Amino acid sequence: MKPPFMGKWKLTKSENFEEYMKAIGVGFASRQMANLAKPSLVFSEGDGGLISMKSTTTFKTVEIKFRLGEEFGEITADDRQAKSTMSLLNGKLIQSQTWEGKTTTIEREIQDGKLIAVSVLQKCIMGDAVSLRTYERED
Repeated sequence: MKPPFMGKWKLTKSENFEEYMKAIGVGFASRQMANLAKPSLVFSEGDGGLISMKSTTTFKTVEIKFRLGEEFGEITADDRQAKSTMSLLNGKLIQSQTWEGKTTTIEREIQDGKLIAVSVLQKCIMGDAVSLRTYERED
């Protein structure tokens, strides 16, 4: 994966995350905790091109390991069992997640030195739920 994503990032801004979580079926109590959380994201690359994305909050730590373009099983922070694929397209890290007949797409890109994560349910629309989260580099 390209170096701009690698390193440690801290959430600094979150928009419409509550609506997005509702749309994907996250329960009330879990949404409340997730809205309070300010996750750190760490991207690193290991041997053989295996990439790690680790999200850490005071409530929970979730780590996924993947190779670009290869489907993998993922247990999400809200405990959904999903099949995910990560790809790099036009400088964006695109995560496609499917579970129980639903699909969500999370696009991550670097803009002005910040990691911008746009979460879109059903590749543009599912109840018009689109969330924008901004992370700033910590290292």
